[in-house]
Amino acid sequence: MGNRRRSRELAMQVLFQIEMNGDGSSEAIELFCKYFEVPNNSKPFFLRLVDGVRAYQDEIDRLIERFSDNWKITRMSGVDRNVMRVAVYELFYCDDIPAKVSINEAIDIGKRFGTEHSSAFINGILDSVRISLEEKTANAMEST
Repeated sequence: MGNRRRSRELAMQVLFQIEMNGDGSSEAIELFCKYFEVPNNSKPFFLRLVDGVRAYQDEIDRLIERFSDNWKITRMSGVDRNVMRVAVYELFYCDDIPAKVSINEAIDIGKRFGTEHSSAFINGILDSVRISLEEKTANAMEST
C-alpha cells in the first residue's frame, strides 16, 4: 500500500474518531498516531488532510449534502461521510492531486471500510462534486 493511501485511510479513521469522541485536540491526534503507528513518511500528508478537513468541514459538509439526493450528512454512515470529506478536501484544496485519483482512492477506501453500497454512494456524490467543480473552473476561465 502506498504512503498516500495509508495517509488517507488513517485520516478517515482519525476524523471518525474525533467525530465519535469529540476530542480533536493535538494530543488526541498524537495519541492516535502513536497507537496506530502512523509511519513517518505518511504523517505529513495525513496531517495535511486532517487539518484541512477540520478547517473546511462546514463547507465540505454543505457540498456533500448538496450533491447527495435527500441525504443529510448526519444520516450517512460515519465511514462514508469521512471518506468523502477527505476526498472533497483534496478536490478543492490539493491542486497537486488529480480529481480522478482522489475519487478512485475514496471509492477503494469505501470498499475496504464501508458497506457493500459505500463505493457506489461515494462515487455518485464525488463525481457530481467533480463535475460541478470542473464547470465552475471552466466558467471562471471563460470570463477572464
